[in-house]
Amino acid sequence: MSFGYNGQVVVRDVSLQVRQGTFVAMVGANGSGKSTLVRLALGLLRPSQGHVRLFGTDTAAFRQWWQVGYVPQRAAADSTLPISVDEVVRTGLAGQLHPGRRATRRHRQRIEHVLEVMGLAALRRRRIGELSGGQQQRALIARALVTEPSLLILDEPTTGVDADARAVLRASLEHLVAVENVAVVYVSHDPQTFAGLATCVVELRAGTLHVLGPPAHAAGSA
Repeated sequence: MSFGYNGQVVVRDVSLQVRQGTFVAMVGANGSGKSTLVRLALGLLRPSQGHVRLFGTDTAAFRQWWQVGYVPQRAAADSTLPISVDEVVRTGLAGQLHPGRRATRRHRQRIEHVLEVMGLAALRRRRIGELSGGQQQRALIARALVTEPSLLILDEPTTGVDADARAVLRASLEHLVAVENVAVVYVSHDPQTFAGLATCVVELRAGTLHVLGPPAHAAGSA
């Protein structure tokens, strides 16, 4: 798969397959094409050559977006809003809860579960603005998880997060992969944040993908 802006190639001949229950770490310098590749995976951009498929379906025809959880780079909750952690997580169900429709028992159970997994159960009634940066980040990841996605894409999730929060996040991601069989794509410039977690590591260099870890878990047709 290749993609370019105004005739200038940004991502060239990328071939990558991410399987369930794997943790793929993506590294690369600024401007290497990481964010573009994420946008292609989310269907926000269309490749100029080749295909991007989610669960076997081309992104142009893909409709089951609840299967994909995404936390963008430098995501932040508005600390001035009088909204609780529980309410932030609940907003992840907006696509399923139409106006006037109440959360089902299953929805409530899922909210409880992701709060527990992300270490936020004791903070659920706290206002989002009262939380540390790391706690806010975990709340945003919990919001991405509440729809029970099979794929979770995190773009620089530990930016501005302290060491204690990173440790909790690591444990949570390990649980998601090992126990819930979620596929995680973790974009970062710092290998220390995913050391010991990644099934494989891929690097983008000037738009070209290179597999640094075990190729059996990452290489394949796009």
